[in-house]
Amino acid sequence: MTTRALDPVQRRALRQRQLRRAGTYALATLIALWILLPIWLIGTMAFSTSRDIYAFPKQIAPIPFSTETMEFFLNQQGIMSATRNSILVALLTLVLSTLIATPAGYAISRYFFIGRDAFRLSVLAVRAFPIVILAVPLAVTFIEWGMYDRVYSVALMHTALTLPTTILVVSSVFTSVPREFEEAAKVFGCNAWQAFMRVVLPLVLPGIAASAIFTFVMSWNEVFAATLLTIRNRTLPALILYQLNKSSLQFQYAGGFFMLVPSLIFIFFIRRYLFNMWGQITK
Repeated sequence: MTTRALDPVQRRALRQRQLRRAGTYALATLIALWILLPIWLIGTMAFSTSRDIYAFPKQIAPIPFSTETMEFFLNQQGIMSATRNSILVALLTLVLSTLIATPAGYAISRYFFIGRDAFRLSVLAVRAFPIVILAVPLAVTFIEWGMYDRVYSVALMHTALTLPTTILVVSSVFTSVPREFEEAAKVFGCNAWQAFMRVVLPLVLPGIAASAIFTFVMSWNEVFAATLLTIRNRTLPALILYQLNKSSLQFQYAGGFFMLVPSLIFIFFIRRYLFNMWGQITK
C-alpha cells in the first residue's frame, strides 16, 4: 500500500527533474545561439563577395566562398602595421602582467599579513573604476614625459587594466595547491625557493598560462585606452574604431572577423585549462 502510494510522488518528482533539466538545456542553447549567431554572420559576410554583402536577405553561409572581402580589408592602409602593434602590445602586457602577478598572487595565497583582505579588495576595486579615470591622466603624463603615442605606453596602460584580474586569478590558482606539498618538499631537503620551483610551479603552470592568454585576449580587444593614447601608432581595435563610421560594410565585416580570430583560437587551445584559472588543478 505504501509503495503504491509513493509511486505517483516519485513519478512527479522525476518529471519535474526532467523538466528542469530540459529547461536548463534550452536556456544554455539560447545563450549559445545568442553568442554564436552574430559570430557566424560576421564570418559568413567576411568570406562573401561584395555583391552578397549588400544583398538582402543575408545568406546563412558563404556560398560562393570568396576572399575578396578579407583581401579588401587587409589591403587597406595601416591595417598590417596596426596588427603588428596590437600583437606587440598584447605580448608586452602578457609578460608584464604575468611577471608581476605571479609573485603577488603567491604572496596573497600563502602569507597572512595585516591588511591582506583589504589589499585584495583594493586590487579588485581598481576594476570598478572606468577606464577614462586611468587613461586621461596617463595620457597627460605620457605627453609630458615624451612617451605619448608609443607602443610600450599602451602596453603599460593595458598592464594596469589587466593586472588586478590577473593577480586574483593567479592567487586562486596558488590557493588550490595544498601548503602540505611545500612542507613535504622542505622535509626532503628543499629550501623555500626549491620547493616553489620544483613542486608548486609545475602544478600551477597550466593555470598561469591560461591566465596569461586571457590577459593577451583582454589587451587585444581593448580599444578606449589605445584610441586615447595613440594617433599614428594605433592598435588594430583603435584603427578600426576610428575608421568605422566612414568605412564600407566590407571593411566592417572583415574587420570584425579579423578581430575575433585570435580570441577564438586562444580560447580553443586553452579550453581545457579554463578551470585552472579559478583554482582547480586538473591532470
